Amino acid sequence: MPTPHTRTRTFGVVPRVLLGLVLVAGPVTAVAHAAPGADRAEVTSAGVAAAPGLDELAKKEIAMQLVSSAENSSLDWKGQYGYIEDIGDGRGYTAGIIGFCSGTSDMLDLVELYTEREPDNPLAPYLPALRAVDGTDSHEGLDPGFTDAWKEAARDPAFQAAQNDERDRVYFDPAVNRGKEDGVGTLGQFIYYDAIVMHGDGNSDVSFSGIRRRALDEARPPSQGGDETEYLHAFLDARVWAMKQEEAHEDTSRVDTAQRVFLDAGNLSLDPPLDWKVYGDDFHIG
Repeated sequence: MPTPHTRTRTFGVVPRVLLGLVLVAGPVTAVAHAAPGADRAEVTSAGVAAAPGLDELAKKEIAMQLVSSAENSSLDWKGQYGYIEDIGDGRGYTAGIIGFCSGTSDMLDLVELYTEREPDNPLAPYLPALRAVDGTDSHEGLDPGFTDAWKEAARDPAFQAAQNDERDRVYFDPAVNRGKEDGVGTLGQFIYYDAIVMHGDGNSDVSFSGIRRRALDEARPPSQGGDETEYLHAFLDARVWAMKQEEAHEDTSRVDTAQRVFLDAGNLSLDPPLDWKVYGDDFHIG
């Protein structure tokens, strides 16, 4: 069973067609989602260098496994398309490969995208209910059939592709682009990605941007002439502070022994072999 986790995701949607155009033609602006009551902000990525990083195929696979070890206590991230449960964090149902939540808009965005591509799908009948419960922890209109419909849809390659695409649009691509702007390498980009996955982005102190602001008060990123290792330690310190603002994040091993361990080893390129712990479990990538 996955370890319970909570997020602070900002409400708001960047239209999928528009975002695709900006990715090709110019600066990227992507918005993540937050828990009810959170502030809204944007992660802006302009002039990102084309240097390889976490978006290199093998490194992206490592990133997916690292996040899955924390989100689902497993390296088999592709086995999580059908995962769904209410983990009692006030965000309704949590589901899929990145923990899309019925209370924080990203699950609604996902099902809308899936339905655009495959109108006759098991989740389409639940769209009115998903719109109604967005921003709450309610299951009204979803129970009792929604979880079974999710698991049925998860066997559809089109739904798996939609989960991959929304993960990239809302979380992975903005994190990697922001990391490249700040001049951090593959490990730093992963550190950013994991922060956006858990905290989303927003104006609040516990959002990704709030964590980054706190880090910038202590150290400069390489793009501003700072030392990469020093800056990433400052970012992780800020991340730990943000996690401790919520009781559910009291265990900070997701940072201490699953990210800082690589930083302490000087593995800024996130090269295997990798050994880490999350919530007491040992993991290895050879």
